[in-house]
Amino acid sequence: MTNVPDERGLELRELFFETSQELLQALNDEALKLEKKPGDEEIVRGIRRTVHTLKGDSAACGLRELSELAHQFEDALSLDGTATQTAVAEIAFAAADVFTEMIAAYRNGTKLPSTKSLSKKIHDLTATPAAGKAKRTRKTAGRTSSAKAPTRKTSAARADAKVDALWTEYEKLAMTRAQASGQDVYHVVVKIDPHCAMPIAGRQLVHNAIGVMGPVLAVRPDAKSPAASKQVEFVLASVQTAEQIAAKCKIPTIAGEVTVELMMEANPAPQAVVEQTGLAPETDTDAGPEEVAATAPEAPAAAAAPGLGSVAAAQENLLRVEASRIDNVLNLVGELIIGKSMLQQALNEFAKRYPKELLRGKFGDAMAFQARVLNDLQRSVMKIRMVPVDQLFRRFPRMVRDVSRQCGREVELDISGQDTDLDKGILDAIAEPLTHLVRNAVSHGIEPAEERRKLGKKPQGVVRLNAYHHGNQVVVEVTDDGRGIDAQKIRAKAIELGMTTPEEAARMSEAEVLDFIFRPGFSTAEQVTEVSGRGVGMDVVQSVLHRLKASISVETRPGQGTTFRMKLPLTLAIIKALLFWVEQRLYAIPLNAVLEIARTFETEVHQVDNYEVLQLRNQVLPLLRLGRPVEAAGDRKSKLFVLVITVGERKYGLIVDALEGEEELVIKALDDHTFHTDLVSGASILGDGRVVLILNLPAVVEHVARARPEELGHCNSGLLLSHTDRVRLSLAPVTGGQA
Repeated sequence: MTNVPDERGLELRELFFETSQELLQALNDEALKLEKKPGDEEIVRGIRRTVHTLKGDSAACGLRELSELAHQFEDALSLDGTATQTAVAEIAFAAADVFTEMIAAYRNGTKLPSTKSLSKKIHDLTATPAAGKAKRTRKTAGRTSSAKAPTRKTSAARADAKVDALWTEYEKLAMTRAQASGQDVYHVVVKIDPHCAMPIAGRQLVHNAIGVMGPVLAVRPDAKSPAASKQVEFVLASVQTAEQIAAKCKIPTIAGEVTVELMMEANPAPQAVVEQTGLAPETDTDAGPEEVAATAPEAPAAAAAPGLGSVAAAQENLLRVEASRIDNVLNLVGELIIGKSMLQQALNEFAKRYPKELLRGKFGDAMAFQARVLNDLQRSVMKIRMVPVDQLFRRFPRMVRDVSRQCGREVELDISGQDTDLDKGILDAIAEPLTHLVRNAVSHGIEPAEERRKLGKKPQGVVRLNAYHHGNQVVVEVTDDGRGIDAQKIRAKAIELGMTTPEEAARMSEAEVLDFIFRPGFSTAEQVTEVSGRGVGMDVVQSVLHRLKASISVETRPGQGTTFRMKLPLTLAIIKALLFWVEQRLYAIPLNAVLEIARTFETEVHQVDNYEVLQLRNQVLPLLRLGRPVEAAGDRKSKLFVLVITVGERKYGLIVDALEGEEELVIKALDDHTFHTDLVSGASILGDGRVVLILNLPAVVEHVARARPEELGHCNSGLLLSHTDRVRLSLAPVTGGQA
């Protein structure tokens, strides 16, 4: 039993580390609002609520240094003169950064960062004449108000102060949330009748009776305590009156004297704030620091007390689950899909061998039913993994504010589509690429205010983040209204860096020239700064997106702005795929990338600057050939399959030998020891044990685009096909089949 408190403490800390990120994000958001509206008392109160909650959470978890620093900042925010000071927003930003570093240090078990600088700023905030005068005025007002006749609210505050020492931080949280939801909080004391033959059972009957009146937030003493047979105390949240509660508790021969005292009066005004942010509201916004301590007990994180009878129904229905557990379920669903394919393969063979067998129909019905249930299960699990992109977007207002100050720009961030859902794994993976794009939009795209004025633009630039669903993909856009990208400057820089020759550069289209910005080491910045100029960043963007089987495209208009558009798959685990053959090897590509399937002759394939193209309905379609070109004259009259695919905003034709059909594939990742080319993104196992490689279309297109004309031909085939046999051998033991 001695290990229980330690285990509970570790669990509470993990919950705190998780929920504290929301509090820190809220602190950044409120500081940004205060920076735009200096002196807004309501925003300052919001910051104080956030810091107050963070203080209670950290104190409950034993994080003393963090709790003391938060308490110091909260005291400073409680002074009347604080709201009029412009330094509050800056201190709030600094506090958010220090709190973040401290929480990371607690979590990783490393040394805590220095807090001297922040403590000095907070001390300077409280040491100003206006704040000192406000503090003295508040104390005087407190002494004056105490001489007045007590109102119901002050009576409730005294009742709360009277029993404050009896309740834990988690019970206080439940009380505060109940008050915010529009319920009164009562302290109910029931003395058990000394003549009661079964006092413990009587105690339970009283508990059941009072539970009808509303959620029971706390019970004292413990049922195993010797005092449990004499008296029981409850903290009850209810909309009923004290008289109604007392009448309900008076059970003949069991309950003796019943006392009901109001602890916290219902305060429904801040309900919206509680539901949206999970922050504990203040019960008396006009009270001074001393009064606030009595009426607004410290509150731990909202998720730290799931067993205390949460008041809000929405909170009761929330369940925190580790992402790894959902991944395990999704992996099992994938294995079920492979099993379904194996059963379908066996059923097909059974039908061929026994075409007149009556059981074929029953097997078919059972397979159809299983397929429907499996599809529903798959969709349900995928929905669990979906989260709104707002979880990522909300980080950027603070970042844009900091980067724009570093670069001397005036930038406004406009966010839309934040409710768009995306797979949690993909959302985490694009955090770094999206950060690079936004930073580049501020540092490279937006011009200085003076330059914008000369161009007839508003001095404040705009960076827009947008997300929306497009078919089976999610599109995330980063747009700025800055200077745009100069294609000629990119062309000249690429020649200077030796990435291309002047002759090749002259033949390139604007889209091909813009692709240079994604090359490693490419940068047009004339100076190396903290923000840009090292040639690192955009190549990381493309490499990460390739691993995600995603693509990125650029649209720019000189003098008007630039848009980077990322197209992301909804999920990375299970895809609908089109299977095809190339030189007696089986491959697959995502079905949503295929626009159409065309047939043509080898004689219709033409060479333009040593690249193969096909004229399809009056459009010139660039071709990608994975196999070896036909050399014999007679064979050149044979028909070809051309898969018309889209990568980014462009169309390509993929030449294949034959089609196998459509299949739902479970993607199995390939480690670097097995397969070290980015032209293949994964593999899958079919129902008959065959292994199919899934092509990474953006990487295939990029390889062909970057290859010199003299390197084409067998080069593509060699890079793609040379590793195939090794992959097949490594994956074949998974099913025991012959690959």
